[in-house]
Amino acid sequence: MRFLRNTYRNPNETGDLLQDVYVEVIGAAQKELPRSTKSFVFAVAHNLMVDRIRRERVVPMDTISDLEKLGLVSDAPPPDRVVIARDELRHLRAAIDQLPPRCREPVLMARIDGLSGREIAARLNLDETTVSHYVKKGMQLLADILYGTSPGEPT
Repeated sequence: MRFLRNTYRNPNETGDLLQDVYVEVIGAAQKELPRSTKSFVFAVAHNLMVDRIRRERVVPMDTISDLEKLGLVSDAPPPDRVVIARDELRHLRAAIDQLPPRCREPVLMARIDGLSGREIAARLNLDETTVSHYVKKGMQLLADILYGTSPGEPT
């Protein structure tokens, strides 16, 4: 609360801001506990203050410079976005694991390793046309698993 009172330019709103910090922290922590609780809470508070300042359309220079002095301005993504991204990666990994092996390997080689169809064909001892078919089929299956429809299908 002291951080909010000393940093945020409208001391009358610090109670509301603190409540918003609690909501964000609890919501993110229910998905995954942060490694550093103190840093996480300050990052959430910083992000909420920045959001409020942006909404007000008037950004006093002293507010921004105060945040920079505290070392809280960071290029790192907000902690809640990190948690969401990790969740999405787990979901994608589970979907990839459901692919048939003949499609999984070419998809991983093409999309993760960045290999060309020719390179994949050479490594798997397959025809390039077959590799292309497996990659296309694998991507369609991934779309079905992840979103319930294949690309190009009406929703």
